Amino acid sequence: MIFQKNKYIALILIISFLTLGFILMSGGSSTDPNVFNDQMFSFRRITLAPLMIVGSYLSLIWLILKKTSN
Repeated sequence: MIFQKNKYIALILIISFLTLGFILMSGGSSTDPNVFNDQMFSFRRITLAPLMIVGSYLSLIWLILKKTSN
């Protein structure tokens, strides 16, 4: 194995947070093109989801570059 077992567990958690961030950012479409949906600019889509995605990527980079102790 390339990494230790605890790194694989952390990797799965980080990828799940990354996926959750993309899921939180999606949606907001309207079936009627004449109606504007204000949910497109909600706190969840504008602030929370991008912060989760950026934090997940930074955690992923840190996890990969972290030196393992023997």
